[in-house]
Amino acid sequence: MPENLSQGLADLDWNFIQQSLDEHGYAKLPGLLSNTECKEIISTYEEEIRFRTTIDMARYRFGIGEYKYYNAPLPFLLQQLREGLYPELAITANRWLEQLGHNASYPATLTEFLDQCHQEGQNRPTPLILKYEAGGYNCLHQDLYGKVFFPFQVVFALNQREEDFTGGELLLVEQRPRAQSRGHVITLKQGEGLIFPTTYRPVLGTRGYYKTTLRHGVNTVTTGTRYSLGIIFHDAK
Repeated sequence: MPENLSQGLADLDWNFIQQSLDEHGYAKLPGLLSNTECKEIISTYEEEIRFRTTIDMARYRFGIGEYKYYNAPLPFLLQQLREGLYPELAITANRWLEQLGHNASYPATLTEFLDQCHQEGQNRPTPLILKYEAGGYNCLHQDLYGKVFFPFQVVFALNQREEDFTGGELLLVEQRPRAQSRGHVITLKQGEGLIFPTTYRPVLGTRGYYKTTLRHGVNTVTTGTRYSLGIIFHDAK
């Protein structure tokens, strides 16, 4: 575990991360958040002033559970994660665009990218905290909140699987053209993160790169309570 988040972000092996994203479509992050930081984030869950809206997933048939979008300004730790992870992911995002025959379009800093969001009327922050009780789950979906979106997002486990809850594995499902879907089941320890595509990724075929569609969700929590933190880089309308 790094001594602090800034050091942990600085020590990330981005060559390995980018290779994993290119080869598998997702990449695990080591324990960037300490147990204390995870508990502090969870402890804010009932402090409604910190959040702009609360979503009851069952009401919208998204699944069973609840999540809350943070208000601006974001807590310092969330802002650190968002700003610290964005630049290297933007490099991968632009490489993916070029592989699919498009011009690179993602700027080097989060501030510049959010300016693009705001020009399209996307002004509401999207980082969120999610809570699932036993029986809770999240249907397969994509997190798009307007015309402008970033092709990666990150989720962090805030409590410990097999101690605080069971079940609740992360699900990634990839649909390749004219083929059956492929699924990934991923588990994280407390404080670890997962980078995964928001909507698509390029895959190298016999005739060059082609686009595959991805959706993500959460398997049913069987016991306990599961908390996670979602870092989405684009703002919402």
